Amino acid sequence: MTGKNYSKKFDTILLKAIDEAFSSLGEKAKSAVYSYLEKMFFIPKKDIPYRLEDFSESLKEIFGVASKHLEILIMKNLNRKISCSYEWKGPSWLVPELTFRQYVELSRVHFESEGKIGKLEICIDFEENPKQRTEG
Repeated sequence: MTGKNYSKKFDTILLKAIDEAFSSLGEKAKSAVYSYLEKMFFIPKKDIPYRLEDFSESLKEIFGVASKHLEILIMKNLNRKISCSYEWKGPSWLVPELTFRQYVELSRVHFESEGKIGKLEICIDFEENPKQRTEG
């Protein structure tokens, strides 16, 4: 399979993960969300993998703070489908924050570079400097 084929396969997997998350709202709600995304935000379902930032912002417009719960559900579904595992290797007081877009893009890079379903390990190298740490 070529890199382009892996990319298409990842897009399909991502769209299935999104579909499952929206299905948790009910089939009518899922259809309404896709319709709203297309009519109000000009994001057809097939374009979501290429417009992750717009997609995330649209979810915020539609669902408000509840959009984060949908994004987390999408990430969990995606994680389950491509078997990614993330391990934080840094100081316990500093927890990395990945946006929805960043998470999906990291997952895509792994999936496409491995060319198969497997494990993804993300290591963020951070040298702990006691002067930077504030005790409270």
